[in-house]
Amino acid sequence: MKEEPTEGLRVLVVDDEKSIRKFLRVSLSAHGYHVSEARTAQESFEVYASSHPDIILLDLGLPDMDGVVVAGELRKRVKIPIIVLTVREDEKSKISALDNGADDYLTKPFGMGELLARMRAVMRRMVPVEEGAVYKCDNFSVDFTKRIVQIEGKRVHLTPTEYDILRILILSGGKILTHRQILQEVWNKSDDSEEIDHLLRVTMSNLRNKIEPNPDRPAYILTEPGVGYRFRTPSD
Repeated sequence: MKEEPTEGLRVLVVDDEKSIRKFLRVSLSAHGYHVSEARTAQESFEVYASSHPDIILLDLGLPDMDGVVVAGELRKRVKIPIIVLTVREDEKSKISALDNGADDYLTKPFGMGELLARMRAVMRRMVPVEEGAVYKCDNFSVDFTKRIVQIEGKRVHLTPTEYDILRILILSGGKILTHRQILQEVWNKSDDSEEIDHLLRVTMSNLRNKIEPNPDRPAYILTEPGVGYRFRTPSD
């Protein structure tokens, strides 16, 4: 598979470990990236303002501010991809980072090949699906203007809630949406009570039964266990 060119893209590495920064600087530079570095949260804000990166690699264990908070602060200021790199393996940390604006999450230690692949993936997602466009993936299509969903040219009738979930998943461009993000967008609820969580699972199951060739092995709406869902993009 041909890889997208990376020459000239600017990366900001935010990590307090000198050895990690050096490893990423050398490895990414070898693949054509221009790398800037920051050791602390405060430095990350300053270096971002001066270097204008295209993507941020962010450690959660910073000395002056928790990385989850940093992700939230950066997201208020920037629209570029943020990939979290951390030793924290628990789902709570992953969900919190994604809820606060991170686009992806990679646990240390990681392979350089996987990191590069994830960087290419989040950069592809920067080309958004327009609300008024017709989205197509394989034999599946959604006309956002007319709110029409079709599979192999045949219309699929969705409830308003099912359509709203499908729309936000597609418009996210392949990004993982946490349960809380979906609940907020569709039901305007930010809590994850058992009742609300059950409602989401039932609605998602009904939606998959209508659009998936095999609902037991989803081809379009993919589950990120314990975290949320994302919609498969044509580039996956």
